[in-house]
Amino acid sequence: MSKVEDFLTKNDEAEIVEAIRVAEKQTSGEIRVHLEKTYDGDHFDRALELFHQLKMDNTKQENGVLIYVAVEDKSFVIYGDKGINDVVPNNFWESTRDAMQAEFKKGDFKQGLINGVLSAGQQLQAHFPWDADDVNELSDEISKS
Repeated sequence: MSKVEDFLTKNDEAEIVEAIRVAEKQTSGEIRVHLEKTYDGDHFDRALELFHQLKMDNTKQENGVLIYVAVEDKSFVIYGDKGINDVVPNNFWESTRDAMQAEFKKGDFKQGLINGVLSAGQQLQAHFPWDADDVNELSDEISKS
């Protein structure tokens, strides 16, 4: 098995997907988690590339959030689209990163990802509340490459 499959158990993945569903329940925003073994290049650039590949830049209110993890590289990026970036507090992404990183350092990758998802969800809910016309525009499943 590759490092990506070993990174999280099936139960861990199910709990993260459930956290995504909970986070998205009160917002029109979209959250995705993407895992890959490694990337030979700039991780921020890769997150941006995946953001486009996963069609996260096609959300109606530009309020998608991608949490990208390069497992073997021990690196991750939280990338928010323009709509969410324009309204969150200046230190929001850094504080979310720090909360995730604290769990990652303890080896609790599932909890780190859940913390990141729920934190993003709180900001999305505050700035992009759910309304009756809202549809889930993107899959909640964890994507992998």
